Amino acid sequence: MNPAEAPPPDEPGPLVWPPVSGWAGAAAPGPNAWAALPPETPGWTAPPQPAPPPRRPATGLRRVLAPVFALGAFLAKFGVVLLKLKALIVLGSMLVSVAAYALFYGWSFAIGLVLLIFVHEMGHVVVLRRQGIPASAPVFLPFLGAFVKMRGTPRDAWQEAVSGLAGPVAGSIGAAGVWWYADATGSQFLRALAFVGFLINLFNLLPVLPLDGGRAAAALHPAIWAVGLAGLIVLEVYHPSPVIPLILVLGGLELWRRWKSRGTEASRRYYQITRAQRWAIGSGYIALAGALVLGMHATYLARPLH
Repeated sequence: MNPAEAPPPDEPGPLVWPPVSGWAGAAAPGPNAWAALPPETPGWTAPPQPAPPPRRPATGLRRVLAPVFALGAFLAKFGVVLLKLKALIVLGSMLVSVAAYALFYGWSFAIGLVLLIFVHEMGHVVVLRRQGIPASAPVFLPFLGAFVKMRGTPRDAWQEAVSGLAGPVAGSIGAAGVWWYADATGSQFLRALAFVGFLINLFNLLPVLPLDGGRAAAALHPAIWAVGLAGLIVLEVYHPSPVIPLILVLGGLELWRRWKSRGTEASRRYYQITRAQRWAIGSGYIALAGALVLGMHATYLARPLH
């Protein structure tokens, strides 16, 4: 460079990066060249890091979907916990029922009674699911028993009758198991528990909706429902119970609903089953009711009058 062409002292010279002696008059190396040098090189400095890209403002769609994605992440993380909540509801309702029955019958009898009701309800659940109808686990109501929620409807009266009788069949097997163990151990307590198990399942065979016997009657003849309602009214007169009026109300409403829809094509298809199916339901119903009566007779314990 010609000294005459040198800039005045008060004007800055050409900028080079990095300002290291020995590079004057030559092209300044770029950052990549310095980054390749070892750190112990005189004048070495770390290359500057690139600035992060500017953050894009959230659009309307992103603002809407953000909570959805957050909920999805929550379910993925805590989905197992939510599934366990269903089991907690079932277990909690069982414990509440046990506590309620224990107030009148003691803890041992209350636990046995709730377990027998559980076996009865699981008979419904197993058969409904085998029929392709999603069914919940039993939920217990103190002094009313338990119920199973169906997330679908039976295809016809045959399916309704089979799933309805499945509960008393399973409950009868459970009561018979308690009876057998009572005889094996000589336990009068278990014998009385078996008697109550047989009684509960026989009561459920009354041909009244929404009881199991009413669902079996759907495959036989509608007139049986009217007979069942009349019989339940007589039972309430001679042996009053706070549960029977509730059954009468629910059964009457359901009977009225089915009566109104009796002329529809869907209703005719629903009750159109074969004669063999009707005979199977009728004979099974009578045989089960007879077995329950015999079970009650065999496990009955006479109590002295005071």
